[in-house]
Amino acid sequence: MELTASQQEIKDEFIRARGTWNDTWESMLKLNPEFLRQYGRFSSVALKKRHLEPKVQEFIFIAIDANATHMFGPGIRPHVRKALEYGATPRELMEVMELISTLGIHAMNIGIPVLAEVLEEEGLRNGPAELNEHQQRLKAEFTANRGYWHSFWDEILEMDPEMFEAYTDFSSVSWKTGVLEPKIKEMIYIAFDVAATHLYVPGLKLHIRNALGYGATKEEIIEVMEIASTLGIHGAMLGAPIIAEEIEAFARQGSSL
Repeated sequence: MELTASQQEIKDEFIRARGTWNDTWESMLKLNPEFLRQYGRFSSVALKKRHLEPKVQEFIFIAIDANATHMFGPGIRPHVRKALEYGATPRELMEVMELISTLGIHAMNIGIPVLAEVLEEEGLRNGPAELNEHQQRLKAEFTANRGYWHSFWDEILEMDPEMFEAYTDFSSVSWKTGVLEPKIKEMIYIAFDVAATHLYVPGLKLHIRNALGYGATKEEIIEVMEIASTLGIHGAMLGAPIIAEEIEAFARQGSSL
């Protein structure tokens, strides 16, 4: 189906703003051009402000798409490609993967304090126990490696020091060998904590504070949130091509809409 003059205008505007086009956007354009026009405007807010350099914006998109609470495969590849075009290195891209891989520890961050609370309610725990020498060393190592300490680690360290030690080593790899500056690491944590698929408020607040401490500006942090806010389009990106295919199949059967 040939595009109308209005549809072509929307397509050209989208490409100018976003620098990309594919069959998914084409499906949306044909199904509801005005929706695509407004999404193009919505998703371009951060791209126009550029408080973050373009390469870093792509890192944020990748963190949103690839993290374990979303895993939106169709979005990862184009943003990796754009990041490479903007000068990203393989080490930088892999470091984004390393940082988002720490998300799973939130099962412990949420679960262990709840377990401690229930144990106390059931009379099976009398409050926090004093840390032994090994646990105190682990706390010091975590603080040195990661640059902070937060109270939500206290009960994990007390009740499961083996897991805490293993997580300290795992999560510290990118801090010991990585190439991204600390504020960028913290903004990647912010990205997946604030994403609609996760919304982990304790981590979000912590990493905002850490990012500010490393020199991030309010505008840069807001820009991370603007990028994360575009996540909702992924439902339409998956659904619109399917709708277009099914409409075509329906028409081939001789049915009319």
